[in-house]
Amino acid sequence: MIIIKTKEQIDTIREGCKNLATVLYKVGEKVAPGISTKDLDIYAEQLIREMGDIPAFLNYRPEGASSPFPASLCISVNDEVVHGIPNKNKILKEGDIVSLDLGTKHKGLFTDMAITVPVGKVSPENLKLMQTTEQALQVGIDAARAGNTVGDIGYAIESYVRGQKERKYGIVEVLAGHGVGIAIHEDPFIPNFGKQGKGEKLVPGMIVALEPMLNLGTKNVTIDDDDWTFRTRDRKNSAHFEHTILITEGEAEILTKI
Repeated sequence: MIIIKTKEQIDTIREGCKNLATVLYKVGEKVAPGISTKDLDIYAEQLIREMGDIPAFLNYRPEGASSPFPASLCISVNDEVVHGIPNKNKILKEGDIVSLDLGTKHKGLFTDMAITVPVGKVSPENLKLMQTTEQALQVGIDAARAGNTVGDIGYAIESYVRGQKERKYGIVEVLAGHGVGIAIHEDPFIPNFGKQGKGEKLVPGMIVALEPMLNLGTKNVTIDDDDWTFRTRDRKNSAHFEHTILITEGEAEILTKI
């Protein structure tokens, strides 16, 4: 069931999203060769709690999961697509790319955001992957208008990605955007591909998280033995960006920005 948020809920989620964006960009600035992913996770949790918020992912156990997620921050390196588990022995090195995916609970309501950042200097291929994925997110946001549908968002993202001249990217299909606010994951399910006019209609007051995930190779993914970490089947790199947005009568409002 799609939940339309009240004005009071929207105001609270907007406040929480600004806190989240502040935290995530600070964590992104800490990314450097030689730091462990666990150090980044500890830093993120510290910042969240200093703001009076709660890490939403820590001990989160969605339906079907064999175990709760053991960290505050999902950190996915190179060929890991999403849900990478921080580890003190996983040390970032020059040339890596790192997805940082973070959610918070602010005054009882949820927020969600992700960025992919370079570790030092990265290859032109990886830089272009990150830029294309971030722009695909913006294209999806531009299509997220009242009266349009979930399919319109997916179609816009897919069309942009397929239109890239330099190379073909794999669009991850088994993972998608979603509603957010009352719970971490709500309806509707928002794939990064689709057909115009299909799927649930967007109406003012909906709050959704859009999150394209693009791979340098195949769209296909596998899941590690930890039952959390998704990675590309061909082990080529992946990038991931996400914003929580509010559907309005006009342009969508990006809530997860400072």
